[in-house]
Amino acid sequence: MKISIVTLFPEFFASPLTVSVVARALEAGHLEVSLVDLRTFGHGAYRQVDDAPFGGGPGMVLMIEPLAAALESVGTGHRVLFTPAGAPLDQETLDRWAVEPHVTFVCGRYEGIDERVGEHLVDEQVSLGDYVLAGGEAAALVSIEGIARLLPGVLGNPESARSESFRNGLLEEPHYTRPAEFRGWQVPEVLLSGDHARIEAWRHEQRLHRTRLRRPDLVPDGPDAVD
Repeated sequence: MKISIVTLFPEFFASPLTVSVVARALEAGHLEVSLVDLRTFGHGAYRQVDDAPFGGGPGMVLMIEPLAAALESVGTGHRVLFTPAGAPLDQETLDRWAVEPHVTFVCGRYEGIDERVGEHLVDEQVSLGDYVLAGGEAAALVSIEGIARLLPGVLGNPESARSESFRNGLLEEPHYTRPAEFRGWQVPEVLLSGDHARIEAWRHEQRLHRTRLRRPDLVPDGPDAVD
């Protein structure tokens, strides 16, 4: 899979792409990431990429012409604009992107991006959450890591990606490891029992309980819904 990133700050990605799951995916050839410096496509001697908004108002707006040229240099593929006005990023979206052969992330900056970019040059607009960041680079990094771990051959145990939070609409159950007792805090007895049927039943109940408690919005019929 190939991911292209249109950004004013390619250096933002230097360190995160060299560690952990993303680094393994890149080194093994499961993933390719290319950085497209938007400034290269700017106007004039100063490579201008932004201008004052029509109608007045605070801040500067990224111009459509440099962005169009940058996207054309990347070629075809699924295009995503990161913007606070986009749809929320979720696991289903990452699953969908992970099966695309080529995804391009457009990282906004300043006050915003010329609206015609979202209307005509990208396939969807996505937000990392209900807050505003300085730009879309952090959202792109989050998405790259979320995608990388879904690619075949990247995780040591592929079951890890199939049994975690947001699969089947539930949060993941709690986990414990050695020692079985620490400062008087005990690991639940059922996990030490060796009874796999009891353990799985406990885990399922924990998923339901944790989801009702922490994310009732994920439970179709509200916090009192049962399986």
